[in-house]
Amino acid sequence: MRVVVGLGNPGLRYRGTRHNLGFRVLDRLAEEAGTGWKKKRLFPAWIGRRGNLILVKPATYVNLSGGAVRAVLDYFRLSAGELLVVVDDVNLPAGTIRIRAGGGAGGHHGLESIIRALSTRDFARLRIGVGGGKLSDLTGHVLSRPGKKDNALFRRAVTEAGAAVEVIATEGVEAAMNRFNKKQSDTNEEVAD
Repeated sequence: MRVVVGLGNPGLRYRGTRHNLGFRVLDRLAEEAGTGWKKKRLFPAWIGRRGNLILVKPATYVNLSGGAVRAVLDYFRLSAGELLVVVDDVNLPAGTIRIRAGGGAGGHHGLESIIRALSTRDFARLRIGVGGGKLSDLTGHVLSRPGKKDNALFRRAVTEAGAAVEVIATEGVEAAMNRFNKKQSDTNEEVAD
């Protein structure tokens, strides 16, 4: 894995929303590496570096992320197999992370856009649960700012996701899945502590 893409929406209006957890993870990784973000003219994304990792925050809205991801992979001459996408997921409880080597979009329009642009589902993804999957207004939920309880869960999840990215980069997706994909009962016990 060489490219880590965090999905989110650009602009102050969306900062701190559930939909921008991918950006938060990438911002944390960049901050820990002491690197800044640069906007390239060749593609709509901000680029940062962390060792041999290329960190990418698409400057498009989440639902249009595919074009930016395709342009970045083409520019660096990399394949979908060298890609990890960090994304929010309404189908997971808030603060839970799940890592997969590939698969479908799970109803996430950002992942759908990337799958269309790359013509493959074979790229790794790290999902961060934001809950709300059964709500009638999912858009309102993901574009809202979380309350105190969920914010605490998301801070922990962002830290854990950053650690998971490091494991994926050094040991591979399967090792990270074994270490970070917890059962729901394990997550509930940790939150109760």
